[in-house]
Amino acid sequence: MTISVAVSGASGYAGGEVLRLLAGHPEVSVGAITAHSNAGARLGELQPHLHSLADRVLVDTTVENLAGHDVVFLALPHGASAGIAAQLDPGTLVIDAGADHRLEDPLAWEKFYGSPHAGTWPYGLPELPGHRERLKGARRIAVPGCYPTSSLLALTPGFAAGLLEPEDVVIVSASGTSGAGKAAKPHLLGSEILGGMSPYGVGGGHRHTPEIEQGLSAAAGETVAVSFTPTLAPMARGILTTATARVRPGVDAAALRAAWEQAYAGEHFVRVLPEGQWPGTKMVVGSNYAVMQLAYDPHAGRVIVSCVIDNLNKGTAGGAVQSMNIALGLDETAGLTQQGVAP
Repeated sequence: MTISVAVSGASGYAGGEVLRLLAGHPEVSVGAITAHSNAGARLGELQPHLHSLADRVLVDTTVENLAGHDVVFLALPHGASAGIAAQLDPGTLVIDAGADHRLEDPLAWEKFYGSPHAGTWPYGLPELPGHRERLKGARRIAVPGCYPTSSLLALTPGFAAGLLEPEDVVIVSASGTSGAGKAAKPHLLGSEILGGMSPYGVGGGHRHTPEIEQGLSAAAGETVAVSFTPTLAPMARGILTTATARVRPGVDAAALRAAWEQAYAGEHFVRVLPEGQWPGTKMVVGSNYAVMQLAYDPHAGRVIVSCVIDNLNKGTAGGAVQSMNIALGLDETAGLTQQGVAP
């Protein structure tokens, strides 16, 4: 039986990546492709790389156009998903690539997003402890943010194993410009971004901070405080996250490596590199893989983990399709067979 899928926000980067993956999915038929301001345009004008879907015409993002499908992907701005999702059939699998349903704490949502909390859905990062089981049979799924995906994958093994202290966790991530969306912004012009890097959301102000703390606290079984700083890198795709945390007394390099290798031993899309090899973003471009390496700094008493993902794939669309596969009982890797692209 072919699964009918609708994709909203199809003119944007995230929606376009969802469509790219679905176009190669053996179990899926792409139905309605929607947008807002670009409704009426031919998809090939906006996503010229999607050759098999180029002649499809975008329709308006309405409940009527999205209804009647087995699966609906919502690749919409924050705050726009909840109202539409609430009107879709409870039996429809709705996968929200926005932030509306990620946070469990209503106060954290209101503080960082400034609107009423819409509720919490199962979290679409199956590699975290216990999350794969929650996704099986789910009909509402919240796709993690791209920064939280890399940050949580980087540090969860240490917290889940009880090896890390919950205070003084520091995470710095460098992201490609596609993470800022497709809308024109002066600071993302080629002349502004090429040849340099810049931080933003400094001082705990980035909206992904409470999401990272939520995930690490769940793994640790206690509150974890995180200092998170994102930076903008002169590349289109990719995230390089460097995460550090203090280790508990008596923990050594061997114990740390064993925890990470055991945590991801059976995971298809997460690789812990052999000792001495460090990840780079080009390892994962175009793929649903997360690749990482860790080291123990005995002088500082800290573990350092570097993790790379493609922000549009594992960080958004790939995680969404992977979660869909699990929810529907499909092969988890279906539509996600792409290896990294190099050079």
